[in-house]
Amino acid sequence: MGEIVSVGLISHAPTIMFDEAERRALNKGKEISLVPGLVRLREEFDRLQPDTIVIIDSHWVSTVEHILSAHEHRSGHMTSSELPRGMAGIPYDYDGDPELAMLAAKIGDELGTPTHATQDDYLPVYYATVNLVHYLHKGERVISVSVVQTGEPNDFLTMGQAIGEAAAELDRKVVVLASGGMSHTFWPLSQLPQHEASDPIHIFTPEARAADEQRLEWMQAGGHRQIVETMDDYMQHNPEGGFGHYLMMLGAVGGADCVASGELFSDYENATGTGQVHVWFDRPDAGWTR
Repeated sequence: MGEIVSVGLISHAPTIMFDEAERRALNKGKEISLVPGLVRLREEFDRLQPDTIVIIDSHWVSTVEHILSAHEHRSGHMTSSELPRGMAGIPYDYDGDPELAMLAAKIGDELGTPTHATQDDYLPVYYATVNLVHYLHKGERVISVSVVQTGEPNDFLTMGQAIGEAAAELDRKVVVLASGGMSHTFWPLSQLPQHEASDPIHIFTPEARAADEQRLEWMQAGGHRQIVETMDDYMQHNPEGGFGHYLMMLGAVGGADCVASGELFSDYENATGTGQVHVWFDRPDAGWTR
């Protein structure tokens, strides 16, 4: 039997792909904490030795079903249509895990949430996957999972449950990464240059910052149920992907019943108005749920 060995809410902010000099230039001479946080996260991977990394990709937007990449292998170069100045020609080369992806899709359908596993060679790879692969991949298999724009919290929790059950059924050690931010409203273009530093005073509104920080407190205390039960309130602050990436991650390890406490692997930072952070959850000694 396999298991999910750890999960994380991990930022893929484009600035992590800028060179250090440019990152410092945007951040008043200081390094953004997201980059050393990813270096530290790779050290956790070295300790845990996962077989497969499941990346819930908040930039892969689907509409009528959850989709999982089920390729034997993926390789190529990714240039972001959103920001080619900072993310151009980034190479990626990794094995997939079609057995896990197809089983998770099967279980998702059985649990009542529409799910599809695809092996289409022309399927794009998005930077919410590639940026994390760049920092974290050292030979592990990789699966990407879409975030359904029509999904509601229970849809995401159910899809996460399917991923968790598939991991348990197969002989795999799996890490699940929720690749995305928190509150996610950008400053208008004419104001962006004044809000590129990482200091959270640049988050789009004080209310969005407060909502993010409240949820980070709950994550650190293992209070995931509070986050699930206040999703309607949080949606007022436009969390990235409807926070579907976090909810799928959570569903994989017990959903609202999960009491795993999170550790901040970065500061809570701004990225052009949006809330960004790395939060890492080790498997509790008592398991992922009570």
